[in-house]
Amino acid sequence: MVTDSLDVNDDRGSMPTRRLAADAAGVAEAGALLRAGQLVAIPTETVYGLGADAGSATAVAGIYAAKERPRFNPLIAHLPDLAAARREGVFGADAARLAEAFWPGPLTLVVPVAAGGRVCDLARAGLPSVALRVPGSRLARDVLAAAGCPVAAPSANRSGRVSPTDADHVLGDLDGRIAALLDGGPCPVGVESTIVACLDGPPLLLRPGGVSREAIEAVLGRRLALPVAPVGAAPIAPGLLASHYAPRAAVRLDATAVRPGEAVLLFGPIRPDGLDAASASLNLSPAGDLAEAAAHLFAYLRRLDASGAATIAVAPIPETGLGEAIRDRLARAAAPR
Repeated sequence: MVTDSLDVNDDRGSMPTRRLAADAAGVAEAGALLRAGQLVAIPTETVYGLGADAGSATAVAGIYAAKERPRFNPLIAHLPDLAAARREGVFGADAARLAEAFWPGPLTLVVPVAAGGRVCDLARAGLPSVALRVPGSRLARDVLAAAGCPVAAPSANRSGRVSPTDADHVLGDLDGRIAALLDGGPCPVGVESTIVACLDGPPLLLRPGGVSREAIEAVLGRRLALPVAPVGAAPIAPGLLASHYAPRAAVRLDATAVRPGEAVLLFGPIRPDGLDAASASLNLSPAGDLAEAAAHLFAYLRRLDASGAATIAVAPIPETGLGEAIRDRLARAAAPR
């Protein structure tokens, strides 16, 4: 039987993580902890983020330690509004147009670092650019305003594992490793932000996510380019490692038939051949709704992984709209590790 629990046997710290209520007192406490250099998991509309003062190398180093994250992978700095973001990055015409259209919301913009910007070199992985986002969640923006500093906030999970979309997912990976968790309930979007680089040349789609390629291209009035990076080059934005968002089970994509003992991640009303032989199954959206599927993706991967199956077979997902982001996360989950 599939359960909501996650069997984690990793080492834990000596003090459990505090769970803060999503009220004025919880927001104030979260902001105070962030100002003091502590790590706080905060809910956004996409996934829960592991927040720390992006201007403090010591605090940012704590993120890398808690997540066991490679140091070359940069972090997104979260701000409460566009005015605060402009103090951290240089917004050309394209970046300004996208920020005005999609912020607050699930879009990250990679722009040149502004003179006097506070996001530290460690959070930027030594790059001359910075990844910025104004989240759509009112609760997240309240915490950012209370903190009074840019907040680096990658997904609140161990590096490479499935991203967390509710508070229990966070604690399954990080209990005892971080000071506090602000419990804002489930994340409505459920996949990370789209990342667009607005540097030299045309805007580049670095990662599909909560804002569709089609919506961005409609605002820009032209197609997004795709980056061409040298083999072995370090990523210029989060979420670009080949193997990422990975459950412990192997992941098999575009499955039209189920092998005995596999867990199955379904989409839509079509039943694959051999479904009765599956050890467990969940349907991202029986109606075939991509927004519903995105919201369920990481939670359902975690639940199927907890079933103990060696392989999770994933039914075909459309490539349009949010389907592009869902397929991207699944492809990284299925990549060799």
